[in-house]
Amino acid sequence: MRLDKYLKVSRIIKRRTVAKEVCEGGRVSINGKVAKPSTEVKVDDIIEIVFANKKLKAKIISIVEHVKKENAKAMYEILEGEEDRDEE
Repeated sequence: MRLDKYLKVSRIIKRRTVAKEVCEGGRVSINGKVAKPSTEVKVDDIIEIVFANKKLKAKIISIVEHVKKENAKAMYEILEGEEDRDEE
C-alpha cells in the first residue's frame, strides 16, 4: 500500500491530500529514509512523522485496505510521540 494511503486509512493523518503534502515536504521517513507519498509500506516498517512541534514514531502492525474508525489504531503501534494526532 502507498504511504499516503496508509496514513489516511490508519487515521494517523485525516486526509490523503494532507498526507501527500507532508510526505512531499520531506517530513515522513520509513526505516530512517525520507519517503515519497508513493513509497510502498510493509508490516514491521517504522514510520517517523515530524509535525510542527512534535514527532510521531510508529511501527506498522497490519495493512488493510478498508478499516472502521474504531479499529484503525490496531494498524500501528506508537513507539514515540503522542496519541493525539489532530494535526492538519
